[in-house]
Amino acid sequence: MLSAFKNRRAKQNANKMKKLADVKVDPVTIPELFRCPISLELMKDPVILSTGVTYDRESAEKWIFEDGKHTCPVTGVALTSLDPVPNHTIRRMIQEWCVENKAYGFDRIPTPRAPIGSSQVSEILSKIVSMRVKGNAEGVRELVGKINDMAKESEKDKKYIVLNGSARVLSETFQAFSCIESQKNTGVLEEILSGLTLILPFDQETKSRLGSNQSLHTIVKILKAGSLSGRRNAVLVLKELLSSDQTKLQEFAEIEGSIEVLTKLIKEPIDPTTTNASLLAIYHLVTPSTSFNQKETLIVRFLAMGLTEKLIEILVDCTRGVCEKALGVLEGLCSIDEGLEKAYANALTVPVLVKKLLRVSDISTEFSVSILWKLSKYEKSIGDEEGLAMEALQVGAFQKLVLLLQVGSSLHTKEKAGDLLKGWNLLRGRVECIESMDFKNLKRSF
Repeated sequence: MLSAFKNRRAKQNANKMKKLADVKVDPVTIPELFRCPISLELMKDPVILSTGVTYDRESAEKWIFEDGKHTCPVTGVALTSLDPVPNHTIRRMIQEWCVENKAYGFDRIPTPRAPIGSSQVSEILSKIVSMRVKGNAEGVRELVGKINDMAKESEKDKKYIVLNGSARVLSETFQAFSCIESQKNTGVLEEILSGLTLILPFDQETKSRLGSNQSLHTIVKILKAGSLSGRRNAVLVLKELLSSDQTKLQEFAEIEGSIEVLTKLIKEPIDPTTTNASLLAIYHLVTPSTSFNQKETLIVRFLAMGLTEKLIEILVDCTRGVCEKALGVLEGLCSIDEGLEKAYANALTVPVLVKKLLRVSDISTEFSVSILWKLSKYEKSIGDEEGLAMEALQVGAFQKLVLLLQVGSSLHTKEKAGDLLKGWNLLRGRVECIESMDFKNLKRSF
């Protein structure tokens, strides 16, 4: 009897579930008024452009600032103002509609934070100029701090800051306070550097001011004795300056302690970003774009600081970015005999270079092949023709170079790899050793 009752109850429940499944629920349609005319999605932060049409802020700002279009997307009329105005009425209506339709998966959109406008940024920049003229370092520091906080808030705010000429004002202010010999100005100078790193890359006018002799001296001073964040920001700015102006390389190198302070940032790293920037700055100083006599002098100074040994130590275990830049610097150091002598004498050089072949990136492979080729030539010049070759063969260099010729690389790299293979081929029978893991998951083009 109990069993029959259970069967009837189960049958009744099954019928109820079937009826519920047969009920059709009409999907909720988002009202056209709430859709952005550009993305056709529900607006999260509705704003009005000067033509009176409402868009979602993200779509409108992408249209204006990223795509560079200064006409209304709907009407095609030229915009008289590029500042979107929040449409609070539509935003509240959308929020109420979302609450009413929560059961259909529409969560209430949050009330967005009011973004900064051009007038607000311009006002702060004008105050910075005024305080600079008065020599009020503390006042400038406070105002630059506000600009920095705004830039960190969102990418949208950063765009407004860049478009309103903050790079020009900050670089002018940095140059002005650099001319004043006072320890009290260190704080404001570090704050300005912090702001400048947020608005990279620089235009030519900004580079010119920051690359002035007085500004470069100030950057070196901060690299020597600034706070950790100050030194980090200083080398980020320095890297940007040295990457595009040959004259700045020479001016920087002539400043007392400049080479030593860059090497110190490599030997006593602050963080990966600082290390990357420091390596890139050094790379510009030791690459062939520098005149040979000047380059040789700089390389000798770097070698005396023990940079070769530190680079090889870093290459044992590092990220891809650091690896590429460290190999680039090492290749630059090996452009003179003194650098080759240092690298040749280090027991880790050959194993590390072979390890990087076909493992990290194309540029790392090219640098590694170039250094091995230079070391091979150097070895022959000092009368030893087997030491480096035998060591390279023992760690699988021959097989990697053969594979390199097959998978593709630049013409210069192929020529150097072929040259190495010719010299090592006669010795190959004496040793066979290869790390199979180096070929695991390798994507071949054949």
